[in-house]
Amino acid sequence: MNITTGKGDIRVAIVGVGNCANSLVQGVTYYTDAAIDQEIPGLMHAVVGGYHINNVKFVAAFDVDAKKVGLDLSEAIWASENNTIKFAEVAKTGVPVLRGVTLDGLGKYYKETIQESTAAPVDVVATLKAEEVDVLICYLPVGSEEAAKYYAQCAIDAGCAFVNALPVFIASDPVWARKFEDAGLPIVGDDIKSQVGAPITHRIMAKLFLDRGVHLDRTYQLNVGG
Repeated sequence: MNITTGKGDIRVAIVGVGNCANSLVQGVTYYTDAAIDQEIPGLMHAVVGGYHINNVKFVAAFDVDAKKVGLDLSEAIWASENNTIKFAEVAKTGVPVLRGVTLDGLGKYYKETIQESTAAPVDVVATLKAEEVDVLICYLPVGSEEAAKYYAQCAIDAGCAFVNALPVFIASDPVWARKFEDAGLPIVGDDIKSQVGAPITHRIMAKLFLDRGVHLDRTYQLNVGG
């Protein structure tokens, strides 16, 4: 239990141990002792809904990269093609990265870059249940529609919340939204924004033009604008 908030742990599983997952794991470590009564650079809220950052505990992880599967999560976040800036020392978690399902989770070019694990995929639902996962975060590569929906169904079957961090229509799809609603489970998505990246910059710029009376016919962004 968190001595600051009196709340229990939020048990989290990650699908796709890439750069975004790396930043999340590092961030939870970096801000684990964040004060709740002062402004902290880079952090919007130390406590949300009564839960502090250090209530977040990573208990499972899935990937298909041969260089990540089998490693402790603290090591896998630096393995293979990951190249995130290091800003925190992540201690051993005791959480091994398990072999997930591939489906369409490996793009044409990425498949030529990494070696896919030859291990047999684990039973995802059984793992989520065994680890008593509260929230499953999907960090699969953009375009992994079939794989993302597979893990969304796994979340429903295991009785845990689902965060869809890629731009595949799940939370915004009425059919999927109803599935989670009927199961009494939260779903958040679709896609997430980095702290100050291209999407939020694009949104603020568009709002600025509208606020100044400019009519926008259409806009687009590139994901290198952060």
